[in-house]
Amino acid sequence: MEDFRRYIYDKCLDFSIRISKLYTYLCEEKKEYVFSKQILRSGTSIGANLAEAQYGISKKDFLAKVSISLKETAETMYWLELLHKANHLTEDQFNSLFCDCEELKKLFVSIVKNTKSTLNS
Repeated sequence: MEDFRRYIYDKCLDFSIRISKLYTYLCEEKKEYVFSKQILRSGTSIGANLAEAQYGISKKDFLAKVSISLKETAETMYWLELLHKANHLTEDQFNSLFCDCEELKKLFVSIVKNTKSTLNS
């Protein structure tokens, strides 16, 4: 279990770094400041909430924080789509980030389902 926690934590940290670099790129190269700030907030919040969840005071607290990570992942996917459709991201940039975000979403959905089932048993 500890290996899985480290795996997802590292995935979130790596994704946050990518989002931070995307923010810099959008501001410096595309002169896009509004959407870039939104994706910076949601994209880095994914890992921040996961980090907080790891020290939850109960399983319900853990579930609540992981659920927030899942919601932030969905929001980040929205901003990625918007940035792509507004021609701020190339197809390759979009696909790479979106696939990583989708992988995080699947991991969080699994964690939420498993945690809910242990709470209900």
